[in-house]
Amino acid sequence: MSKIIKIASFFVFSFSILGLTSCGGNSDDKKKSNNPEEIQEDTSKSVSAGVLNIGGEIFSIPSPLQTAMLIQSSGAPFDKSILNTKENLNQYATDYSKALNLGVYGADLGYVSMYSKTQDALVYLTSVKKLSDEIGVSGAFDVKTMKRFQDNMSNKDSMMVLVGLAYREGDAFLKTNKRNDISGLILVGGWIESLSFAINVNKTKSNENVKRRIADQKQALNSIIKLLSQFETKGDYANLIDALKDLSKVYDTIEYKFISEKSETDIAKKTTTINSHTDVNISKEQLDLITSKVESIRNKIVNPVKA
Repeated sequence: MSKIIKIASFFVFSFSILGLTSCGGNSDDKKKSNNPEEIQEDTSKSVSAGVLNIGGEIFSIPSPLQTAMLIQSSGAPFDKSILNTKENLNQYATDYSKALNLGVYGADLGYVSMYSKTQDALVYLTSVKKLSDEIGVSGAFDVKTMKRFQDNMSNKDSMMVLVGLAYREGDAFLKTNKRNDISGLILVGGWIESLSFAINVNKTKSNENVKRRIADQKQALNSIIKLLSQFETKGDYANLIDALKDLSKVYDTIEYKFISEKSETDIAKKTTTINSHTDVNISKEQLDLITSKVESIRNKIVNPVKA
């Protein structure tokens, strides 16, 4: 019998992909400042917690940026080997593959920016722009936006905000042009890559927070399967959905228990703190199975020719 890892998981509702939200917005109506403080002030809402609305359906997916922040705060060193490489760009011949890997490279851009790797950030920014151009969302990374990135490349916080803003604008464009399938694939690619971050860190510098992040993906995975199922008859979607459903079977074996605790009320401040949480029991065998299946799914996304 393997040792069971008991994890307390607090409810944190923060669902977006690099700031990708359902609200859209017209960036042309706002002055595009290069001042880091103004960038953060003007666009902070666009990268805050939210939910994704595709085709009238609401989907809750955690942000890759949150995972990158968790990994950095865990003390894990920067590891370039866990990222997709720019050499793979020429493999992506279809909109399906390009959209998935736009999400992957977007998560990678967030990761390298989190560690203030300026030169790597420029490489991933270029990869993101190339794929954006090829699937028709170049407006999110136009000349002005690229200049803002380059001017703020050394400012980690500004880079986080700018990545979120660019993806928000791209998402709004896709929804306006009824390309919800592409928007969904970008989201899925980012989710897979961020889960891969956590899995790789768990191998080398495991801690309870990282294990909890991996274990807590059941709801997000169910949302992703539901999201992609809208497009199951298109191209390669069916194979990806089958692989995700296979992964969900492992998550179905994980024990989740909601613990309701007494709330705390501060009369003077007129606030109430809800202390309820979820306990998650996940075994080494379950972690190993999730690791194997996620690695297989990611490999087929980033190496479609070889997979």
